[in-house]
Amino acid sequence: MTHDEYRSESTLVGTERQQLEAFVHDNRLEILGLLDGLTEEQARRRLVPSLTTPLGIVKHAVFVEKVWFHVSLAGRSRAEVGIPDAAEDSWVLADGDTVESVRAEYRRTWAEADEIAAAFALDDLAEHNRRGPLTLRWIYAHLIEELARHAGHGDILREQILAS
Repeated sequence: MTHDEYRSESTLVGTERQQLEAFVHDNRLEILGLLDGLTEEQARRRLVPSLTTPLGIVKHAVFVEKVWFHVSLAGRSRAEVGIPDAAEDSWVLADGDTVESVRAEYRRTWAEADEIAAAFALDDLAEHNRRGPLTLRWIYAHLIEELARHAGHGDILREQILAS
């Protein structure tokens, strides 16, 4: 199986962890796919009042992964992992953000997240979250929900961008 293959269909009878990780992986691919075939201008195009753009969604996904794995699970600070304190700031695109640079950062971040998570069992607690302790299982379930929601937003934006 390659890094870019969908995994949920191959884990129909897998363990709970295999299934959760497969759905996380598949949603990560959906987030990356938002940028497929878009120009730099299209990836940055704002069609809604918020900062939500295809490139912004992928950049926000970097933030989300770092919050849950690098900060909440591994106990590193937001400053240490290079993310803003406020979630709304994670949508802000810098001049140097490109389709390829943000894609590469997301792939690096999710590889690091997988490495961090590998050291924990599903019932192990993430002790460094503002909500208080929560399990790795909860993080996976939440990440599936959040990535799927943002992928849906991105699908609508892509459809509008490519139709114009």
